[in-house]
Amino acid sequence: MLARRSLNAYADLSVRLAAPHQLQAKPNVSDLAFGKYFTDHMLKIFYYESLGGWQAPEITPFENLVLHPAAKVLHYAVELFEGMKAYRGVDGKIRIFRPDMNMERMNASAVRSGLPQFNGIELIRCMNRLISIDQEWVPHSEASSLYIRPTLIGIDPTLGVAASDSAMLYVILSPVGSYFKSHEAARGVSLLADPRYTRAWPGGCGDRKMGSNYAPTIHVQKEATERGLQQVLWLYGEDHQITEAGTMNVFVYFVNDDGEKELVTPPLDGLILPGITRNSILSLSRDWNQFKVSERRITMTEVCRLLSENRLLEFFGAGTACIVSPVSFIQYMDQELYIPTLDHAEPIHRTFFQRLTEIQYGYVDHPWATPIE
Repeated sequence: MLARRSLNAYADLSVRLAAPHQLQAKPNVSDLAFGKYFTDHMLKIFYYESLGGWQAPEITPFENLVLHPAAKVLHYAVELFEGMKAYRGVDGKIRIFRPDMNMERMNASAVRSGLPQFNGIELIRCMNRLISIDQEWVPHSEASSLYIRPTLIGIDPTLGVAASDSAMLYVILSPVGSYFKSHEAARGVSLLADPRYTRAWPGGCGDRKMGSNYAPTIHVQKEATERGLQQVLWLYGEDHQITEAGTMNVFVYFVNDDGEKELVTPPLDGLILPGITRNSILSLSRDWNQFKVSERRITMTEVCRLLSENRLLEFFGAGTACIVSPVSFIQYMDQELYIPTLDHAEPIHRTFFQRLTEIQYGYVDHPWATPIE
């Protein structure tokens, strides 16, 4: 069972391996795109309130889901998901990065969605087993990784906006390359900052990883693309507070009014996702103690002022999919802002990227990277 009151979920795990004809050809690493290919197996766990809660977990061949047409996930977006990665280290071991934080965030999303909570440690053990079965899908490349997508959906076959008494938790795996193409990454990311659009608001669900946060952003992303830009810089409020860039947390590195270097990221006030990479960058920064670190609101007015005074050093995004992505251009209102993120010999964003990938690919022994058993 996977409920918090039980600790024997992994002990109940059953495995049904794919038959030879169900196995798929593995793509070349050079062909990997984000979320295009999937491995041979998946993890599924059902929850039924009438049967006492979580049922025994099962690893099965990768297959389509069968849902009732009235399932709550299809009508009211009663669902949530997480994004994690497994990395093949230089020593051959496969590691996952800070999975405990993903489980904590996923359970917080479950509470907000009216879906059942679960024992995160037991789910990690089940996922590790799934990864071990499909371990040859973990790319033999430091430019690639295995993306892990745990998903929890309400499957009650009844119409009506209410908590779901039945649910399905499933996990699928996808080998992925770099989120941005190499030539795009070399130039830096370009952003559209349009205050007409809002991603999240106080009291909403911007700090939870739900599909309902993402679907309404697609038409704005399309507008950015039509303007030749790659992502959207989401703003909030009359003062145009910076919140997120695309699906990334945002960091601004600059020289403050006291003449010291400072790294700022928006606070966890309900408007942004509490990113695992965000948390890691803040932890590394505070351990290094080489510059001031702040979690506070930062507005586009402040960014423009810092840029005009030649005090804005770097602007970058961070997240599981991209790790760290430098920003080189922002189109804001009627202004074209060229950010000098890539103009430095040793930019801080590159230092973060190198340190995080050293941990993820096993160059250094660190408690954030957990080898699968």
